[in-house]
Amino acid sequence: MSQGTIETTEQALFPTYARYPQAIVKGEGSWLWDSEGNKYLDFMSGIAVTNLGHVPKAVKEALVAQLDSLWHISNLFHIPNQAEAGKLITDNSCADAVFFCNSGAEANEAAIKLARRYQQKVKGNGRYEVITFHQSFHGRTLATLTATGQDKVKDGFGPLPAGFKHVPYNDLAALKAAITNETAAIMLEMVQAEGGIHPVDPQFIQAVAQLCKAEGILLIVDEIQTGIGRTGKLFAFEHFGIEPDIFTMAKGLGSGFPVGAMAAKEELREAFTAGSHGSTFGGTPIATAAVKATLETIIGQQVPAHAAQQGEYLLSKLRQQLAGCTFVNEVRGLGLIVGIECKEPVAELVVEAQKQGLLVITAGPNVIRLLPNLLVTNEEIDQAVAILASILSAR
Repeated sequence: MSQGTIETTEQALFPTYARYPQAIVKGEGSWLWDSEGNKYLDFMSGIAVTNLGHVPKAVKEALVAQLDSLWHISNLFHIPNQAEAGKLITDNSCADAVFFCNSGAEANEAAIKLARRYQQKVKGNGRYEVITFHQSFHGRTLATLTATGQDKVKDGFGPLPAGFKHVPYNDLAALKAAITNETAAIMLEMVQAEGGIHPVDPQFIQAVAQLCKAEGILLIVDEIQTGIGRTGKLFAFEHFGIEPDIFTMAKGLGSGFPVGAMAAKEELREAFTAGSHGSTFGGTPIATAAVKATLETIIGQQVPAHAAQQGEYLLSKLRQQLAGCTFVNEVRGLGLIVGIECKEPVAELVVEAQKQGLLVITAGPNVIRLLPNLLVTNEEIDQAVAILASILSAR
């Protein structure tokens, strides 16, 4: 597909994405090819989606088998794949119940709705407010963009829904000052991904968990980008010795098939009674076939442990190769979600990396974000680091 053909085709679409010029047409493992035959080492993973690499065999086989039997039936009937996928989540986490949807934003919407309905219908206290954090990102629906602690996603969408407050990340005093009798939940990411790859402070999150228990506030952890093995644990909150009341996932959950989920503890089950929430396409036989195969592979092959090992290798190689680079302020991350903070905007450097056969993404204006698949090899990491070191050292 030529550039002219791409531009002609794009005229049929809203210009909501600032797209790169390539049309990607094939993927395998850590590699992608565009319509011109150019090959790229993928350290984006579709923004933390293809955690098992592109076209993983087990997920492909599960999807092909499901396509031959049943595509859609609606949630008015039992869906075996959905129940089995849900059990994989509850058996391997602190959750007891799962709601399947189509995306991360929908998962976070479900979490917000569940928190409010639990406080109001089960506890009977009328609480509705959700506290989130500056530089967070929770989605682009009206509620989730309001929950997001970045003004840029809210421009032109007012008036925004009521019931959200934002405080500085890792600031316990500010959080305590924001809590009132109307606080239903505190919602946060274990690593602020879109906000610049900032991991939560362990003492802060442990204090937040204790505060929530003491005040009857629900703790919601957004695992949309950090979940499904990305940080070296199946879910990032496992690093910090806490158990959220509610957590959300999407991105890596279906290996590229669009699916999301919200999971919660047993006591919240009665807040979501029949008819209180729903989704036509949430948890279809096809979607949950992808989820089931993905989770069986992630858990059965101990992929999070491999991600932890490779994350340490990636961080150590980056720090070693960039040690004398004055353009770089810091390299940070958790598992295979890594950020390189630079002194100036990095958008042009991302384009330069593409020209050298490496796909990376930004996390705010000054941070290069690295999200390789969780099965990435040492050789692939070495190749990516060499390209980045060459580009950054030339600044």
